[in-house]
Amino acid sequence: MKILVLNCGSSSLKYQLIDMEDESVMAKGLVDRIGIPDSLLSHKPTGKDKYEVKADIENHDVAIKMVFDALVDKDHGVIGDLSEIGGVGHRYVNGGALFPQSIITDEAVIKDMETTFAMAPLHNPAHVMGMRACQKLMPGTPMVTVFDTSFHLTMPPKAYTYGIESDVAEKYKIRRYGAHGTSHRYVSKRAYELLGNENAKIVTCHLGNGSSVTAVDAGKCIDTSMGFTPLAGVLMGTRCGDIDASAVTYLIDNGVVKAEDMANYLNKKCGLLGVSGVSSDLREVENAAAEGNELAQKAIDMLYYGVEKYIGAYMVAMGGLDAIVFTAGIGENSIAARKAILESLSFLGVKVDEEANNCRGEERCITAPDSKIKAFLIPTNEELAIARDTLELITK
Repeated sequence: MKILVLNCGSSSLKYQLIDMEDESVMAKGLVDRIGIPDSLLSHKPTGKDKYEVKADIENHDVAIKMVFDALVDKDHGVIGDLSEIGGVGHRYVNGGALFPQSIITDEAVIKDMETTFAMAPLHNPAHVMGMRACQKLMPGTPMVTVFDTSFHLTMPPKAYTYGIESDVAEKYKIRRYGAHGTSHRYVSKRAYELLGNENAKIVTCHLGNGSSVTAVDAGKCIDTSMGFTPLAGVLMGTRCGDIDASAVTYLIDNGVVKAEDMANYLNKKCGLLGVSGVSSDLREVENAAAEGNELAQKAIDMLYYGVEKYIGAYMVAMGGLDAIVFTAGIGENSIAARKAILESLSFLGVKVDEEANNCRGEERCITAPDSKIKAFLIPTNEELAIARDTLELITK
């Protein structure tokens, strides 16, 4: 069966068509700048040249229609007809506590999703727009939604509860939900396979423009660094990470940032970009630090230190630690980040294998054979995880 995986953002659409017979990617691509001038479809069929189309793509209906047209195009397509697609899998960032697992998606489910828009206002509405577009264009094709938050719903109350009035927390559903759950689930499962120990205690570090760290004990998440929204946790590309709530009100009271602009400020103007004043891209910040930029070096140190603190905290929470996993853009590609973070744990008997760590995007163990805690580089594959869930649900 062929499964189409869609990840709709507010102005973008990522997709992959996967043949589940051998889990091979038939085609993948990106529609960028939806609703913005100079929109672009970039389509890459496996074994063929990349195909690009510049056009005014006014909404997600048009974007998805262009993707479908590209998939069946006589020159650039990989299927003869849309009927060959057996199911569509959608990513959904924050399903709150409503959706503890992936689900077949119909109109009633979408209506429930619309109650969660405030939990991820940049992402959730866009996901639903993609679903609506698929309903119009592929009315008979089953859809499944996979929630990034589902993996984290195994956290105990002591980990997910905030110290506010209980009736307020319950009424407004305020709690720690986490994010990147599909990625943490995928790489932790792979780590268990590599370890050969289904009861291992693992910390997974999804480090990229958005970063989160998760404690996984015997396959279940018991804590994670992101919170009610993906703003909390370690320093990120443009997100501040953990911050005292009183600092936020202080900035508002002193006229530094207006209340209505605060969410945008904390999500888009802080993090590596805000601290360094250079960029949200760690590679550019590292280059600036190498040239003597002290603020750039401080931003790097803050990122590493934040990850190190969460690893230490989660080791205590689980009562031990067997393995650490690095994944996502920074985790898979920054040799320096992995080395620095692991070397900070040398007092625990962690020993980096310099030769093994000198790589990017390749699955491997990056610690020495006598290291007391193993560390792995495991490239994430959220699209495949979504496709697997989709196949499982629609064939039941």
